[in-house]
Amino acid sequence: MNLDELRTVQSKERRKDSLQHLRDSFYEDVAAYIEGRKGERERAASKADDPFSSPEVSRLTDEIETAEEVVEAVYERRVGKVVKLASFAAADMPVDDDGMTAEERSLFDDLVSRIERNKTTVLDTLAGERAPTNADGADAEPDGANAAGAEPVEPSDAEPDASGEETGAEGGVLADAMGTGPEGSAGADAGDDDPGSAAPEPAPDGTDSSGGLAAHPDDVDPAGGKGTTDESAVGGETTAAADRTTVRITKNVGEIFGVDEREYSLEAEDVVTLPTANAEPLLERDAAERLD
Repeated sequence: MNLDELRTVQSKERRKDSLQHLRDSFYEDVAAYIEGRKGERERAASKADDPFSSPEVSRLTDEIETAEEVVEAVYERRVGKVVKLASFAAADMPVDDDGMTAEERSLFDDLVSRIERNKTTVLDTLAGERAPTNADGADAEPDGANAAGAEPVEPSDAEPDASGEETGAEGGVLADAMGTGPEGSAGADAGDDDPGSAAPEPAPDGTDSSGGLAAHPDDVDPAGGKGTTDESAVGGETTAAADRTTVRITKNVGEIFGVDEREYSLEAEDVVTLPTANAEPLLERDAAERLD
């Protein structure tokens, strides 16, 4: 076995619609060839003053990587043909299944058996000779009953919170970022147990009790989020834009709906500027880090 033989097999497999004949031990022979080259590379690296700049080590590395890529491409090309042949064989059509390797023969036999068994199940169901089955192959049960015939499972008794939603252990990062989780409701303080408590009154100088700029009542959106942008102009002037924070996302969060009524798709390593009301829950849960 060598790299030239592998390339020849790959080229021929691409040209043929049918499987070319390979010996039973083809994949085992390729594995032994690759392991042999890895052993040679280790010996060459131990003799070289600098293995990273050794031409022999680089040559063997390229040969190993190329061989792995070629044999993977050969397998992917052949497995598609094996699946096609198995579907024909399960339909009682004549097929030429010679030339398969030991691994491909095992896959072929398993596929034919599974297809035939599935076909029998479907035909029996259509003929009314067996009960319909679920996706996992188990007999379907009446709605509300489990497989053992037990009493129907009652709905969860979880108490709804003040917003009408059930509270539980699933109020994760996504819910907080969207302002719908138990700790991230837009416009409500995370530690405030009284949903009806009033917001602190601003001081005469326009700041709230924490020293920050107090939100004007017109800057609060219906969902409770502060600082949403009002695009409408009043008297030729536009209201202040929403407070925003630039962050780098450190965890896959998914899509959220911001208080600025925009959708954001948040994946790890994304750098995005979010409304502060949406960014703060992400920062608190280490799902993002502040950049500005």
